[in-house]
This record gives sequence, C-alpha cells and structure tokens, in this order.
Amino acid sequence: MLIQEQKKKEVFMDIKIQSIHFDATDKLEAFVQKKVSKLEKYFDGIMTAEVILKVIKPETAQNKSASIKLIIKNGELFAEKIADTFEEAVDACSEALGKQLVKYKEKVRTK
Repeated sequence: MLIQEQKKKEVFMDIKIQSIHFDATDKLEAFVQKKVSKLEKYFDGIMTAEVILKVIKPETAQNKSASIKLIIKNGELFAEKIADTFEEAVDACSEALGKQLVKYKEKVRTK
C-alpha cells in the first residue's frame, strides 16, 4: 500500500526594508516583517514587498511615514500612511493593502 503525501507549495515573498533619515531597530524590522508576511493570507501571488520607513519632520507630531509597495504577478499595489509611530503607520498600510488584495483577488476570479 502506497501512501502519498501532498506537500503544500510554499512561496516566500522577498521583503525589502529601507529606512530614511534614521536607523531602524531590529525590533522594528521584525515587526514590519511580521505584518507584511501576514498579507500572504489574502493573496499568495505576492513576489516582493518594498517597505520604506521615513521620518518627515522630527519635531512635529504625526511625523512617521510608512509606505509599502507589493509587487504581484500582474502589477503592483501601494499604500502610504503617516502616524505618530512606525508601528501604527505599518499597521494602517498593511490593513489598506489587505483590502486591496481582497479586491484584486475578486477581480481576477471574475475574469
């Protein structure tokens, strides 16, 4: 009797993190990796994620900017948010991209 195992195809997206006007901590980079990786549950065709973290004006509130560009099979999706902390900005970006991915997936299915 033969037993066949079906292995799930694992696709890992490439995540690039760039910090402008500051040095990102390992903790922040780990947070970004975790949040962006969760986007794969919406759509598994994400090839690359480019994350740019930027300090706008150091002396003001709402001065942390995060932008995430997802490169997918037939195009790209983008979100940019500004908040008090990078974690809040990345969280808002990933939430927006999650919605965009759901819409994109539905659009692809209807074709």
